[in-house]
Amino acid sequence: MYTEATDRRAFACALDWPGWARAAKTEELALAALTGYAQRYEPVAAAAGIRWPAALDFEVVERLEGSGSTEFGVLDKPPKADSDPITALKAGRQAALLQASWELLDDIAAHAPAALRKGPRGGGRDRDKVVEHVIASEAGYARQIGIRQDPKSSDLSPAAVRSRRAQILTVLSSASDGSPLISKGWPLRYAVRRFAWHVLDHAWEIEDKSE
Repeated sequence: MYTEATDRRAFACALDWPGWARAAKTEELALAALTGYAQRYEPVAAAAGIRWPAALDFEVVERLEGSGSTEFGVLDKPPKADSDPITALKAGRQAALLQASWELLDDIAAHAPAALRKGPRGGGRDRDKVVEHVIASEAGYARQIGIRQDPKSSDLSPAAVRSRRAQILTVLSSASDGSPLISKGWPLRYAVRRFAWHVLDHAWEIEDKSE
């Protein structure tokens, strides 16, 4: 695991399981939340065809200083391990977990009510708006790995989503030397984690607010 924290908010993230990341007010609480979500992440691994460990052993190998983005609730910085080279085999494994994350979001959204439970002050998005937010964010994320959408098409159209996700998987399934995939962009390991985290975070949000 690695953590990214400020005095107000912390993330705990699994390095080799993209999307398994949780946030809380402190590192200790974030790590506890991550542990608590193991059972919710396990079906993602199963859908990707990856064996889940029989026992979980946690170790924090790096602590990153967070930023305003961290406090806002967004992963912001790649850990040092994301600069390590990755083979096509391992990259394909991680991309399979991202694909499984998309499938989980689609399944949860398909079974969720259109109107989700609101917060104590009446705030929060309904199902379709949450899904649209994930898709719109992916268009921005894709640019960080060198993928740009045709400006004449809508980023939210089903055809655009299918095309973009296919391109994302192609890029993230390839071997990498660990450097950013484009100038000032994201390294591969961080990119797949950032994509999968955002998808699962909102998939679980929809699931929780459907109850």
